[in-house]
Amino acid sequence: MERDFSKLERLERVKKRVKKIKGFYVHLLVYVVVNLMIVVLNIQDLEPGESYFQYKNFFTLFFWGIGLAVHGLSVFLPDFILGKNWEERKIKQLMEEDKKHWK
Repeated sequence: MERDFSKLERLERVKKRVKKIKGFYVHLLVYVVVNLMIVVLNIQDLEPGESYFQYKNFFTLFFWGIGLAVHGLSVFLPDFILGKNWEERKIKQLMEEDKKHWK
Protein backbone atom coordinates (compact mmCIF):
# COMPACT_ATOMS: atom_id res chain seq x y z
CA MET A 1 0.00 0.00 0.00
CA GLU A 2 2.87 2.36 0.82
CA ARG A 3 4.34 1.94 -2.67
CA ASP A 4 0.99 2.77 -4.31
CA PHE A 5 0.65 5.93 -2.24
CA SER A 6 4.16 6.96 -3.23
CA LYS A 7 3.37 6.36 -6.91
CA LEU A 8 0.14 8.34 -6.64
CA GLU A 9 1.95 11.16 -4.87
CA ARG A 10 4.64 11.26 -7.56
CA LEU A 11 1.99 11.18 -10.28
CA GLU A 12 0.22 14.17 -8.73
CA ARG A 13 3.49 16.11 -8.48
CA VAL A 14 4.29 15.36 -12.12
CA LYS A 15 0.81 16.41 -13.22
CA LYS A 16 1.18 19.65 -11.26
CA ARG A 17 4.56 20.31 -12.89
CA VAL A 18 3.20 19.64 -16.40
CA LYS A 19 0.34 22.05 -15.69
CA LYS A 20 2.86 24.75 -14.67
CA ILE A 21 4.92 24.17 -17.83
CA LYS A 22 1.80 24.31 -19.99
CA GLY A 23 0.80 27.57 -18.27
CA PHE A 24 4.17 29.07 -19.09
CA TYR A 25 3.93 28.07 -22.76
CA VAL A 26 0.43 29.58 -23.00
CA HIS A 27 1.77 32.77 -21.39
CA LEU A 28 4.65 32.82 -23.89
CA LEU A 29 2.31 32.31 -26.86
CA VAL A 30 -0.01 35.12 -25.72
CA TYR A 31 3.04 37.36 -25.16
CA VAL A 32 4.29 36.77 -28.71
CA VAL A 33 0.88 37.18 -30.39
CA VAL A 34 -0.10 40.34 -28.48
CA ASN A 35 3.29 41.97 -28.99
CA LEU A 36 3.23 41.18 -32.71
CA MET A 37 -0.18 42.85 -32.93
CA ILE A 38 1.20 45.87 -31.06
CA VAL A 39 4.13 46.08 -33.50
CA VAL A 40 1.77 45.98 -36.49
CA LEU A 41 -0.46 48.69 -34.99
CA ASN A 42 2.53 50.86 -34.09
CA ILE A 43 3.96 50.56 -37.61
CA GLN A 44 0.63 51.59 -39.09
CA ASP A 45 0.54 54.70 -36.87
CA LEU A 46 4.01 55.93 -37.85
CA GLU A 47 4.30 59.26 -39.61
CA PRO A 48 6.28 59.26 -42.87
CA GLY A 49 10.00 59.22 -42.06
CA GLU A 50 9.38 58.51 -38.35
CA SER A 51 11.54 55.80 -36.79
CA TYR A 52 9.90 52.81 -35.11
CA PHE A 53 12.66 52.65 -32.51
CA GLN A 54 11.13 54.84 -29.80
CA TYR A 55 10.84 53.87 -26.15
CA LYS A 56 7.01 54.01 -26.22
CA ASN A 57 6.95 51.21 -28.79
CA PHE A 58 8.85 48.84 -26.48
CA PHE A 59 7.18 49.64 -23.16
CA THR A 60 4.79 46.66 -23.11
CA LEU A 61 7.36 44.33 -24.63
CA PHE A 62 9.92 45.16 -21.96
CA PHE A 63 7.81 45.10 -18.79
CA TRP A 64 5.69 42.13 -19.81
CA GLY A 65 8.94 40.43 -20.82
CA ILE A 66 10.23 40.85 -17.28
CA GLY A 67 7.06 39.21 -15.96
CA LEU A 68 7.41 36.40 -18.48
CA ALA A 69 11.04 35.84 -17.47
CA VAL A 70 10.07 35.62 -13.80
CA HIS A 71 7.29 33.17 -14.70
CA GLY A 72 9.80 31.06 -16.64
CA LEU A 73 12.25 31.05 -13.73
CA SER A 74 9.51 29.97 -11.34
CA VAL A 75 8.57 27.08 -13.65
CA PHE A 76 11.97 25.86 -14.78
CA LEU A 77 14.09 26.80 -11.76
CA PRO A 78 11.69 26.39 -8.84
CA ASP A 79 14.49 25.60 -6.40
CA PHE A 80 16.43 28.73 -7.36
CA ILE A 81 14.74 31.09 -4.90
CA LEU A 82 13.12 28.97 -2.21
CA GLY A 83 15.43 25.97 -2.25
CA LYS A 84 14.76 22.31 -2.69
CA ASN A 85 11.69 20.84 -0.94
CA TRP A 86 10.74 24.25 0.43
CA GLU A 87 7.03 23.49 0.26
CA GLU A 88 7.38 20.26 2.24
CA ARG A 89 9.55 21.93 4.89
CA LYS A 90 7.14 24.83 5.23
CA ILE A 91 4.15 22.49 5.58
CA LYS A 92 5.93 20.54 8.32
CA GLN A 93 6.88 23.77 10.11
CA LEU A 94 3.34 25.12 10.01
CA MET A 95 1.90 21.78 11.13
CA GLU A 96 4.23 21.80 14.15
CA GLU A 97 3.30 25.38 15.00
CA ASP A 98 -0.37 24.53 14.68
CA LYS A 99 0.09 21.45 16.88
CA LYS A 100 1.75 23.56 19.62
CA HIS A 101 -0.94 26.21 19.36
CA TRP A 102 -3.82 23.76 19.88
CA LYS A 103 -2.30 21.79 22.77
